[in-house]
Amino acid sequence: MNAPRRLNETELGDALRGLPGWELREAKLHKAFRFASFVEAFGFMASVALLAEGMNHHPEWFNVYNQVTIDLTTHDAGGISDLDVELARKIEGVAR
Repeated sequence: MNAPRRLNETELGDALRGLPGWELREAKLHKAFRFASFVEAFGFMASVALLAEGMNHHPEWFNVYNQVTIDLTTHDAGGISDLDVELARKIEGVAR
């Protein structure tokens, strides 16, 4: 398996156009999700954890009550890679 490759600016811009609500923050894909309750936020995190484990690509995240903040980057690539974009798309599917 090839090591992940960091996306260039054009590729990153294209990816962001397909990820509503996601933005670049501190050189990472970033989004905050808000839910009706802690239980819903925790359920969302559990679902994302299973996806991330299946990809062997894990988010940086933070949870306070009903909010989950997610940052995605690929440390091995030194920035945002296709893995981050793929995980962000899967996260959006869970959030719906």
